[in-house]
Amino acid sequence: MPARRDKTPPTPTALGYRMPAEWEPHAATWIAWPHFRGDWPGKFDPIPWVYAEIIRHLVRSERVELIVNDSTAEQKARKTLDRASIPLTNLCFHRWTTDRVWTRDSGCIFLTQRSVGASDSPARAESKTRLLALHFRFNAWAQYPNYAHDAKLGARMARNAGAKLANPAAGKQRVVLEGGSIDVNGRGLLLTTEECLLSNVQERNPGFSRPDYEGLFEDSFGVHKVLWMGNGIAGDDTHGHVDDITRFVADETILTMVEPNSNDPNHDPLDENLRRLASATDAAGKKFRIVEIPMPSPVYFAGRRLPASYANFYIANEVVLVPVFNDPNDRIALNILVDLFPTRDIVPIYSRDFIWGFGAMHCMTQQQPL
Repeated sequence: MPARRDKTPPTPTALGYRMPAEWEPHAATWIAWPHFRGDWPGKFDPIPWVYAEIIRHLVRSERVELIVNDSTAEQKARKTLDRASIPLTNLCFHRWTTDRVWTRDSGCIFLTQRSVGASDSPARAESKTRLLALHFRFNAWAQYPNYAHDAKLGARMARNAGAKLANPAAGKQRVVLEGGSIDVNGRGLLLTTEECLLSNVQERNPGFSRPDYEGLFEDSFGVHKVLWMGNGIAGDDTHGHVDDITRFVADETILTMVEPNSNDPNHDPLDENLRRLASATDAAGKKFRIVEIPMPSPVYFAGRRLPASYANFYIANEVVLVPVFNDPNDRIALNILVDLFPTRDIVPIYSRDFIWGFGAMHCMTQQQPL
């Protein structure tokens, strides 16, 4: 009797895919043009101009895939970009309806395939598609009811990019995961937080444990070690996204936010994360280089603390877009990033109005690797 064949499809890792680090070459950056005034109540008018400034710097070195709700929205975007003297030659428009603009979380996550060698498994050798898009289930951070359009965005991005599409699942249930909740170095290491993934507040995947997530990351991203931070920052309505606190900036270098003011609610959580990083090692037992950046002074609007952080920067091909807040620590953060990214221009983006939407440069972008 012939042996029974395993019907479980091979994982992305088994097929030789991995999630590249953000600083690896991009083919494009995906952005959704702002339209939902409810994300910036009373402050929406300057937001399209912030987008224009971001696009101005991105189109210098990579294509911008710009998502607009409809033809009217496209006309408004074109008019704004034209008035800002931004060329459209490296920009593509997509008329897809979205609920919000945070493509880091609602969009797909692109993986690339390592070159196939003679010793690779048959499953890996048989995979011919270089670009794979992981389309996790999106549920608006387990917080907002209006996400039906955003939940379809990842599949649309994948089709446009010509990527093979995968829908990660646990049993029959698709897994919820946002791009802002993880950060990778492209060499098998991943950062995340317990507050976001393991808390029962804004719970993404009820019943999911730490080993469940670590297995998911191993199978989906080619990750062999997870560095767990504790909590995120005050004001973060995602409940602990790591891209507001701690980021890889090189294979063995991690940037992390600190709060010197012991009376600030961010002091203790960020101090705890720093302690965890100080004792962390890579898979070979090597310590990381840890770089600290002080938080900006608290930013409030309408009586609410906002998640203002320099860690929400975006690394593009030739620039690093950094949120700044007209704060004395802006210069400290920018100078540190200049040293960390000597081959890229460090571009400050004024974000004191933008952060009222509870996101910044990293939240609004999603890279498509080469």
